[in-house]
Amino acid sequence: MDDNARAHRADIVDDYLESEGIARMAWPAYSPVLNPIENLWDALGRAVSSRFPHPATLIELKTALQEEWRLLNSAVVDHLIESMVTRC
Repeated sequence: MDDNARAHRADIVDDYLESEGIARMAWPAYSPVLNPIENLWDALGRAVSSRFPHPATLIELKTALQEEWRLLNSAVVDHLIESMVTRC
């Protein structure tokens, strides 16, 4: 997969694409800032971390994650999607 980061591209691939007349798409290199799911994971993690008492076992953590996921407001997701325009 080409994430458009220069450090991840081989010159031979650039040469091949050029010889075949294949133009690269103009897009920013991969960045967690541009991936709304990263922000959603952060919101989920903060919600679980704010619980008291904190989950002490894997089963408690799984339950807490599932409960907090169900409680996430769809407005949070909508906001993350709408904010993509300003992130690029």
